Amino acid sequence: MSFTKSSNPAFTDKIFAKASYGTHEEIMTVSGTVNKIALMLLLVVSAASYTWGMYFESAQTGGLSTAIMPWMIGGGIGGLVLALITIFKPVWSPYTAPVYAICEGLLLGGLSASFNAIYPGIVMQAVGLTFAILFTMLFAYKSGIIKVTQKFRTGIIAATGGIFLFYMATWILSMFGVNMGFALGNSLVSIGISLFVVVIASLNLVLDFDFIERGAQSGAPKYMEWYGAFGIMVTLIWLYLEILRLLAKISSRD
Repeated sequence: MSFTKSSNPAFTDKIFAKASYGTHEEIMTVSGTVNKIALMLLLVVSAASYTWGMYFESAQTGGLSTAIMPWMIGGGIGGLVLALITIFKPVWSPYTAPVYAICEGLLLGGLSASFNAIYPGIVMQAVGLTFAILFTMLFAYKSGIIKVTQKFRTGIIAATGGIFLFYMATWILSMFGVNMGFALGNSLVSIGISLFVVVIASLNLVLDFDFIERGAQSGAPKYMEWYGAFGIMVTLIWLYLEILRLLAKISSRD
């Protein structure tokens, strides 16, 4: 079967096409994928709770950097490495995906705590908006309000690629001392850019839902449930971070 492309790097047509070949005793199902998404969310929250608590506990004793930074750095690097391994070796996803969730949780917990220390309540707002968008996009997809056509897919993939190139260019230019304050500060232009990125990240969820459903319909092997859950988590974490940044920019203008 030829699978539809997604802008999520975890969901490429080659990966699902290779996985769908052959006969498997157990096959991928949408319900099985949903269960694994729920489990990965639980792992993320559990790990995040650990570094979140450590942040505020260490802040009181003045040992913030030495206590929490190793966990955040380790989680960030570990999450990146595991993400790459999972993308190139989907068959390992039942083992790498849960550990990826833990690593990302360690990073997100400390990062979220630092934002919340500056802007109290911002994390709960970001979490609430993230889940609200998740269920809204799911409803829009399942009800047919948003249909994954070729034009829609091409547009989202192009926009996602453009965002990636923009972030890379901003990072590289900053290394040479070029000020990109209009994109990183709290100006209306910067807020507009962040809002656009949030919209694109949200629409990526629709492509991910469609891709998982197609994978289940094709009879992909059971381990692809873990891979599908991993792909959703990649988009969901990206969406949460972008919402957190957007809310921080808005709050800093008050």
